[in-house]
Amino acid sequence: MELRIDRIACDGAGLCAEILPELATLDEWGYPIIEDARVGPGRQANARRAVSLCPRLALRLAESRQRTSA
Repeated sequence: MELRIDRIACDGAGLCAEILPELATLDEWGYPIIEDARVGPGRQANARRAVSLCPRLALRLAESRQRTSA
């Protein structure tokens, strides 16, 4: 699974970084930066919690995108 952010909806509340500090950090304006969006099995419960607590519903969990080589 991957954690995805709707950057238009996000208002920089920062709850995602509080709940998932191993996945999300905040930039200087308080908006999330996610370097590696993959959510392993051990982090799925916290990721679901972050999604449900996001005040602007800007987070979602989705199936991982398949990476193909050219």
